[in-house]
Amino acid sequence: MIEQTIAGIRFSKVGKIYHFDASKISDLRIGEYVVVETSRGWQLGHVAELIPDPPPPPEGGWKPVDRRANPRDLLMRQMWQNKEAEVLINCSSRAKELGLKGVKFISAEFSFDGSRLTIFYNSETEEKVDLKSLRSDMQRKNSPAQVEVRQIGPRDVAKLLGGMGACGLETRCCSRFLMEFSSISIRMAKEQGISLTPSEITGMCGRLRCCLIYEYEQYVTARQQLPKRNKRVITPQGEGKVVDVIPLRERVIVELPEVGLREFGKEEIKPWEEYEALRQKAENPCDNQENGNCNCLPANGKPG
Repeated sequence: MIEQTIAGIRFSKVGKIYHFDASKISDLRIGEYVVVETSRGWQLGHVAELIPDPPPPPEGGWKPVDRRANPRDLLMRQMWQNKEAEVLINCSSRAKELGLKGVKFISAEFSFDGSRLTIFYNSETEEKVDLKSLRSDMQRKNSPAQVEVRQIGPRDVAKLLGGMGACGLETRCCSRFLMEFSSISIRMAKEQGISLTPSEITGMCGRLRCCLIYEYEQYVTARQQLPKRNKRVITPQGEGKVVDVIPLRERVIVELPEVGLREFGKEEIKPWEEYEALRQKAENPCDNQENGNCNCLPANGKPG
């Protein structure tokens, strides 16, 4: 019985990993190029990971790795890649002739064997644009390849184009290591105390920066263990009001009367409500003393 080995295949430098059955390929190594059949035709990808003990297969099972890529396969892929720039030029030229405005063609991608051509575009309004005429023209010009025109969002555009990030990172996160985009909200910036100035929280794609989610969970967890702003607390230097919190350092800044601002660790402070409850209990040990139903022991430890 052949031991099943599942290979994680990536088709672009920073793309999602797809799993295929590599059991029939002996001594397959990470980094090698292989040929596989996908929903978008035959593709050439590189092995990003090997899973010798895979989880249960998906419905329908894993598709098999067809073979290792040979020098001819690599040359063929390079040949089709060289034609992709020409496709983009033709798309832009034809769009101008058709009077299509606000449409930018980002990239073109031939399948490994040239049987399929996918053209990616972005619209300034992000609304669906009628490109049937342009698609027909591209179909005739690139026959016999099957042409598909696909709209992508601003984040995908930034990922494909690459370049420096708004933070100054030489290569944007999306082009460097992010394989898929997470849902980002303004709440994530607020939770981390980040300025809500658009230039501070917006990436080159014009959307909220992907990095806002990186430490979000840590901030949420840390804040749950600290008092909120304006809460009254008891410190080693007396009672005060919390004016700011430093979540990742697990510290708070407290304003103390006649002292000013002081910084304390979470283990040094106690909620004022808790302290007040203990104080009242000490002053009134038993509410039943007034009605004569008190069973508490007096100071000498003997019943009265």
